[in-house]
Amino acid sequence: MTDDIKRMQGAVAAEQAYRDYRKNADYLERHGMYAPADERDACGVGFVAAIDGKARRDVVVAAIDALKAVWHRGAVDADGKTGDGAGIYLAIPQDFFLEQTHSSKKVKGPIAVGMVFLPRTDFAAQERCRTIVETEILRFGYSILGWRQVPVDTSVIGDKAIATRPEIEQIMVGNPRWEEDEGDPDDAFERDLFIIRRRIENQVLAENLKDFYICSLSCRSVIYKGLFLAEQLSVFYPDLLDDRFVSNFAVFHQRYSTNTWPSWKLAQPFRMLAHNGEINTLRGNLNWMRSHETRMFAPAFGDYNEDVKPIVQAGSSDSAALDAVVEALVQAGRSLPLTKTLLIPPAWASKIHMPELHRDLFNYCNCVMEPWDGPAGVVACDGRWVIGGMDRNGLRPLRYSRTEDELLIVGSETGMVPLVGHTIVEKGRVGPGEMIGIDLKHGVFFHDHELKDHLADEKPYSQWVKGIAHLEDQVAKRGFEPIAYEKGELKRRQNLFGITMEDLELILAPMVLDAKESLGSMGDDTPMAVLSRRYRGLHHFFRQQFSQVTNPPIDPLREYRVMSLKTRLGNLGNVYDQAPSQTKILQLKQPLVLNSDLVALKAYFGERATTIDCTYDVEGGWRALRDSLQRIRMEAEDAVREGRGQVILDDRGVSEGRAPVPMILATGAVHSHLVEEGLRSFSSIVVCSGECLDVHYVAVLVGVGATLVNAYLAEAAIADRHRRGLFPNYTLEECLERFKEAVAQGLLKVMSKMGISIISSYRGGYNFEAVGLSRSLCAEYFPGLITRISGIGLAGISNKVLSLHRRAFEADEAPLEIGGLYRFRKGGEKHALEGPTIHQLQHAVATDSYVAYQKYSSAIDAAEPVAIRDLMGFSETVEPAPLDEIESITEIRKRFVTPGMSLGALSPEAHETLTIAMNRIGAKADSGEGGESKERFTPRPNGDNANSSIKQVASGRFGVTAEY
Repeated sequence: MTDDIKRMQGAVAAEQAYRDYRKNADYLERHGMYAPADERDACGVGFVAAIDGKARRDVVVAAIDALKAVWHRGAVDADGKTGDGAGIYLAIPQDFFLEQTHSSKKVKGPIAVGMVFLPRTDFAAQERCRTIVETEILRFGYSILGWRQVPVDTSVIGDKAIATRPEIEQIMVGNPRWEEDEGDPDDAFERDLFIIRRRIENQVLAENLKDFYICSLSCRSVIYKGLFLAEQLSVFYPDLLDDRFVSNFAVFHQRYSTNTWPSWKLAQPFRMLAHNGEINTLRGNLNWMRSHETRMFAPAFGDYNEDVKPIVQAGSSDSAALDAVVEALVQAGRSLPLTKTLLIPPAWASKIHMPELHRDLFNYCNCVMEPWDGPAGVVACDGRWVIGGMDRNGLRPLRYSRTEDELLIVGSETGMVPLVGHTIVEKGRVGPGEMIGIDLKHGVFFHDHELKDHLADEKPYSQWVKGIAHLEDQVAKRGFEPIAYEKGELKRRQNLFGITMEDLELILAPMVLDAKESLGSMGDDTPMAVLSRRYRGLHHFFRQQFSQVTNPPIDPLREYRVMSLKTRLGNLGNVYDQAPSQTKILQLKQPLVLNSDLVALKAYFGERATTIDCTYDVEGGWRALRDSLQRIRMEAEDAVREGRGQVILDDRGVSEGRAPVPMILATGAVHSHLVEEGLRSFSSIVVCSGECLDVHYVAVLVGVGATLVNAYLAEAAIADRHRRGLFPNYTLEECLERFKEAVAQGLLKVMSKMGISIISSYRGGYNFEAVGLSRSLCAEYFPGLITRISGIGLAGISNKVLSLHRRAFEADEAPLEIGGLYRFRKGGEKHALEGPTIHQLQHAVATDSYVAYQKYSSAIDAAEPVAIRDLMGFSETVEPAPLDEIESITEIRKRFVTPGMSLGALSPEAHETLTIAMNRIGAKADSGEGGESKERFTPRPNGDNANSSIKQVASGRFGVTAEY
């Protein structure tokens, strides 16, 4: 059998394997075990550039060498050849491509090159794609100089990469009117090519053509990338070995995908940037970009503004989405360094020392749009600027070296390029929030402070930010105006909203006394909210998400300087603009507001604010709840369209005939509706909630779209307790400020779990998983919220609300429920492990009595369901499997693994006991992060073995966890 036949058979087998793999991916997605929206990257990035801006061959060679040096930052498939993707982005070598046109006519100006991935096996679709590309180019008056099949060497890539390989071609485009364009003709040509590409992409999407992708379409740069390893790039693309391939910059990227299916088009660099990291705020950013699009108009795009929308295409990875926004802002007229500062700003708000001009620049950026928050090492180029920058936390490495012959090497590793014969005149690291760059047009290298000085001098930002109003100043003008209810009305409302004695004593009181959340032990043995027989607020159905191992959480105590709760109302204008009107906002220190703040806010906005009643008719049942949600949506839409953009959702209008709409539901309904209608950027959503009492409730409200939250009943409860002398050391105003501080610190903690630093990037991000809410309800009111297990809908929610309403209004002075959610209380919430049950287990173990254990087992089996597993049972109709087909208990136990619980989470004695037990039964124990002491490696005289078979180590806050 010849090598060619073997290779062909291998390719066929790989293609079938890829089909099976996609089939499996589709199955996992349908069954909720894989979400494309959760795809992330962690990679090696960098660039090499000539500071003088002149194209050189050694720039390309150095970039290829650097890419090979970061091979360890990429993943490798089992075939040893297929990688997660690698690529290089560099200036178009005009002489090289001019020769490829084989044109005898003189070509005016620079040649534009499109690097295009086409369907490889569907020839009809392939031809249709070429037709769309050519049609749009000719429609704009440009000439097609020819198509070129890019030379490739497929012998170096793996079978899986071959199975998914597209047809790779380049289209060369000329500009007949190059000399006639006003200003910089390259800018006009480049902008038109951007619009052309977006029109092509929208047309391809409309016709549902698969496997088509334009890597780049530019008169300045071209991208070579694919699904291979770093060292394979220059072999797969022989073009890169040609001495005529010269460039003044070269951006490179080696991909390591996390939670991602690798593909050719997701290899980086993208159209302008290469990114190492994970965007934690991706869901919120995408929602806000969708909202911004309504107001986004750039004079540079003229009649084609709608053609560049949507800015982010569906199915984009976090890096691709960030790149799409960067590209749109740059093509609309912003400089690349300013765009990076706008999207990935440094920390500036928390008493950080910096020049006032820089602070004013960042303050302006904060007025324009939400940061894309998360670990990020970014390198980017727009043909004029090439930059390297870091996120505010500095969680990805980025180092640089500058040589005497004006070569700058920036990347994830130091020493990526052997600089033999070069004299290094400077080297260093790009720190948190920092950025370095080269103005290729003028040949100037900028350090971080120089670049920020340059940006701050471009516009009078210091004058612009004087237009920002602060709510604290408005409150000071009006004075302190707390809210209060008389005793009977306060208790009735507390019963109505399900507030218990436990909530007041264990949750609210410590927030005032300690100015922080109360502490509790880990673990929860109460029923899930959907399984509880008692009323549980809607916030109990929302479980907070956590950042992944490759993307560590923030320490909100030691790293508070990088975090900010600053909230703005005003609201959002055209993000393409650079104008003082963008700073005409009202700014607050945090999203929780007291009654005094709310009164001042209403006075400030006057007729521009509208209050919407969030109650419904108790006689109408769940249908009345549904109709009320629709009414609230319509009233909010009408108000915004009439120019009353400050929407206040208020449930204080409850009465004997009106029940409260759960404010999380109302907020999600209004936010999602305004986003759908393109009106969210015209409005702020202020929520006045009687049920809101703790940090989690505030976090859920903000997460589903609230701008500000007023927990008026919690404020009234504090005022009542203060009146009764329960907070003797503080004035009422101090008590309320301590409550606000506790909520602020709690919000920072919640955000930090996701690695999110900025509240505006957390808002509307749905950083939760719904457990026990119906899929249809989530799709309607919380689109994008993860819900793997369906549950109750509007009918179930209404039944719970109306049961509270009946109790509150049927009896005068009804006492508050005791609670029992946080501590076991007789007559309170059910717990899985209650006193009698625990005592029965202890008795069974102490007496070694199987009869006693059976009593314990029967009690557990007869208990009400607490967890999902409690709803499962054994089928009595299925025939039992023969015993000789069942694995022995010895074999089954080998697959048991104790969770990786570190010392501290468990005492050393408990940790060792678990490990000894697992070793006795032939199972595995996990040491937890940090490993274990060497004394445990040796078996003890009695035969006990405390040595964990899984050793887990961690490099801490800035590292990753690995198992051995």
